[in-house]
Amino acid sequence: MLFRCCIGKEDVKQFYPFLAGRQACAYLSVVFWLSMDLTSSQHNHLNNEQRRKLERQAGEKEEEQIVTEIMRRRFFPDVITYKAWEGFHFAGHEIRITEATDCYGAVVWPSALVLCYFLETNSKQYNLVDKNVIEIGAGTGLVSIVASLLGALVTATDLPELLGNLQHNVLQNTKLKCKHQPCVKELSWGIDLEKNFPRASYHFDYIMAADVVYHHPFLDELLLTFDHLCKNDTVIMWAMKFRLDNENQFVDRFQTLFDLEVISNFPSLNITLYKAMRKGRMKVRPSKLSV
Repeated sequence: MLFRCCIGKEDVKQFYPFLAGRQACAYLSVVFWLSMDLTSSQHNHLNNEQRRKLERQAGEKEEEQIVTEIMRRRFFPDVITYKAWEGFHFAGHEIRITEATDCYGAVVWPSALVLCYFLETNSKQYNLVDKNVIEIGAGTGLVSIVASLLGALVTATDLPELLGNLQHNVLQNTKLKCKHQPCVKELSWGIDLEKNFPRASYHFDYIMAADVVYHHPFLDELLLTFDHLCKNDTVIMWAMKFRLDNENQFVDRFQTLFDLEVISNFPSLNITLYKAMRKGRMKVRPSKLSV
């Protein structure tokens, strides 16, 4: 097309002798405009590519700033004490969390910080005041503590061997600070669910979960637990760190029961924050990412 734009009327007559003078001029005009259109299309493509690159760079910069802000909420003691602890600033309070290194559930993982930050900075849209909230796999209790400080009536749950440390952290950081004193309760995924949490008696407005999908053999039981605790109007807030393919497939299985919406995404941390409800109960909007 570009080559044809460079030829004149005589060239057209030479190659296309059946075209008369006016026809040759018309042909050149059509060829010219087609080439202009192609050039314009190429420019649009380049502009679109440049715009996408700039948006990607801006998104990466925004993600970096948010991640930096989230990690600033964590602090460590100036003096080493006989019992290890980490500190966090959320919901206008200093929170001290006692950890242990002998099991996954006694450590604060980044997914918990992401969820806490979201709950705090979106407290108007997700107002937890007087809401019934259960956290599954509460671990050290950070998410439950923050939800309590934001006004929720919280049940923090985990395995029996973690309840002592969980109870200590919850009590230490919420006593005389919350509208509702949270409770700590045993919950082994998939076991005695109806006995311990009868559907007729329990209704949760929110289910919180942070980093509950990792290398463990209880993913079926985890899905069963979500299913048992979730009513038609229950909202699930789930922060997940993506690690291995087999574990990541849990998301696909989860979506057989629940509508899933991405509300924040942090590629540098491999963490995605989801909102979910039972199938047909939520109008899933296009994913709104933080990057």
